[in-house]
Amino acid sequence: MGSRFPVDPVYFQAGKDYGRTMIRLSGLKLPLDHAAEAMPPAICDRLGLQPQQLLGYAVVRRGNDARRKNAIQLVYTLDVEVGDEAAVLEQFAADHDVRPTPDTSYKFVGHAPKDWQGKRPVVIGAGPCGLFAGLILAQMGLRPIIVDRGKVVRERTKDTWGLWRRSELNPDSNVQFGEGGAGTFSDGKLYCRVKDPRFLGRKVLEEFVAAGAPDDILTEAHPHIGTFRLVSMVEAMRRQIEELGGEYRWQTRVDDLVLEPQGDGTRRLRGIVLQDSSVIDTDHVVMAVGHSARPTFTMLHERGVFIEPKPFSIGVRIEHPQSWVDRARYGKCAGHPLLGAAAYSLAHHCANGRTVYSFCMCPGGRVVAATSEEGRVVTNGMSQYSRAEFNANSGLVVGIDPARDYPDGPLAGIDFQRHWESMAYVAGGSSYFAPGQTVGDFLAGRPSTALGSVTPSYKPGVTPTDLSQCLPDFVIESFREALPAFGRQIADYDHPDAVMTGVETRTSSPIRITRGKDFQSMGITGLYPAGEGAGYAGGILSAAIDGIKVAEAVGLSLLSS
Repeated sequence: MGSRFPVDPVYFQAGKDYGRTMIRLSGLKLPLDHAAEAMPPAICDRLGLQPQQLLGYAVVRRGNDARRKNAIQLVYTLDVEVGDEAAVLEQFAADHDVRPTPDTSYKFVGHAPKDWQGKRPVVIGAGPCGLFAGLILAQMGLRPIIVDRGKVVRERTKDTWGLWRRSELNPDSNVQFGEGGAGTFSDGKLYCRVKDPRFLGRKVLEEFVAAGAPDDILTEAHPHIGTFRLVSMVEAMRRQIEELGGEYRWQTRVDDLVLEPQGDGTRRLRGIVLQDSSVIDTDHVVMAVGHSARPTFTMLHERGVFIEPKPFSIGVRIEHPQSWVDRARYGKCAGHPLLGAAAYSLAHHCANGRTVYSFCMCPGGRVVAATSEEGRVVTNGMSQYSRAEFNANSGLVVGIDPARDYPDGPLAGIDFQRHWESMAYVAGGSSYFAPGQTVGDFLAGRPSTALGSVTPSYKPGVTPTDLSQCLPDFVIESFREALPAFGRQIADYDHPDAVMTGVETRTSSPIRITRGKDFQSMGITGLYPAGEGAGYAGGILSAAIDGIKVAEAVGLSLLSS
C-alpha cells in the first residue's frame, strides 16, 4: 500500500447515511488474487485522483468475470468518498459507471397511531412473500394475522425429512407448505432480475442480516443463504412480527372467502372462512399462498376470482460432480476460495420451436423430493450456505405455454402438472422414489438399468428407468437436441454418466390471479394477490419484494380509511 494511502481506507458501510455525499463507482476490475493494498490505487487511477483526495470507500457489490477462465477478475461496485465530489461527477458526467451514491434506505408509506383499532389485515401464507408482507404491516403498527396451513419451521423440517428418509408425506407440512415456504428448502438465492428503483431488495437483505444471515449477502453479486440458516432466520423474523403485535395461526387452512356484493357489480371482501368453519372478520387479505396451493386456486376460481393461465416449464433435475463444473467454468482457478462452487446458466432454442434452459442451478447441493400431494413425484434443488456437497444440480426444463399445451381453462396447467407428476410416481416404483436415467442412456433412447459414476442425491431414492414415460414427447425431443449443445459450452455436461431425475414441474405458478394497479384482485376490493403463487414473482427475493409492495398498498388503504 505504501505511505501514499491510509492503512485502512474503509471508513464507512455501503448504503448507510453518514451525512456526507459519496460517489457510486461500478465495474472496477482487479485480478482474482489482488492484495487489499491494490484497491486504493485502482480507485484513484479510475477516477483520476491524487492519493490524498481518496477519503474512504466501501464495497457495495463484488462479482467475478470468468469469461477468460484462466485469468479471472473480480468486479467491484464501490461507494467512494472524495475531496471534491462535484468536480469528479462533472468530469465523468457521461460515464454511467460513475454517479452519485443513491439513497437505499427504506421509506415507510405510513405508520398507524399507537391507539389504532382498525380491522386487522390478514396474510395467507408464511413463505417469503407472506413473511415480508407480515413484517412490513407489523412495522407499520397494523398487527397482522398470518395464517398458514403448515407448521412452524422446525416441526415442518421433521415432516419434510419424513418424506426424504421414510417415504412418508404429510400433505400439509412439506417442502411446499409451512413456515418459510418453498424457499426454505432451496439454495436460498437472493438475486433476481426485478427492476428495483426503490431498493426494496436492499430492505429484504438488511432484514435477513438482522435475522442472522451472513453480512456478505449485502455485497456478493449472487448472494445465497442455504437451508440451515434460513430456518433460524425465519424464526427470528417471526419473533419480531409477534413482538410488534402480529399473530400467527399455524395448521390453519383457508377454505372460503366472505364476499359482499357492491352496487357497481364488484364485490367487497369481508372475511375468510377457515377449515373449522370459523371466520376471521377482515377487510384486507394478502393472498400469498405460493405456487403449489392448488385447492386454494380451485376455491378462488369457484368464487369468481379472476384467474388466467400462465406459462411455466417442465423437465428434470440434472446432476454432475461439482468438480466438473468448477473445472469447466474456472479452469486452473477452480477451487479458489473467493470463487466458491461454480454455477452456470444455459439456454438452447430448439428446431421444434421450444427452448430448453437451466433453472434454479444449485452448486454443491442436492436434489430433493418436493411433492405436496400423495401419489406424485416432484423434484427440486437445494444447497447449504457452504455449497460443499459433491454434486451440482440444476433444473433442465422446457418452456411451455397455455395456448399450445394446456388450453382448457384457467386451471388446466394444474391438471397438466398433476398428470406428469403421477406418471413420475409410477415410473419411480410408486414409493416416492424418483425415476432417473443417465444422459448416455437417454441420448441413446434406451432405459437405464443401472447408474454410472455419478451418484444421484435425491432421497428417498432413484429408480433407473426411461424418462420418456413421465415427460411429454416434445420435452424428450428438445432435451436430445439441447444436451449435446450444452456439452459444447460446458465440458462433460452431456457426459454419459450424468444423471437426470424426474420430474421438475413447479418452476413457477401455472396461474395468475390478475390484479390492478392498486394491487387488488380485479373486481374484489380488499383481496390482494401477491408473490409467486399469484404469478407476480419467481424466487425468494422477488417474492419478498412483491410482499413489501402489497403490504404498502394494504397499509395505505387502512391508514386512509
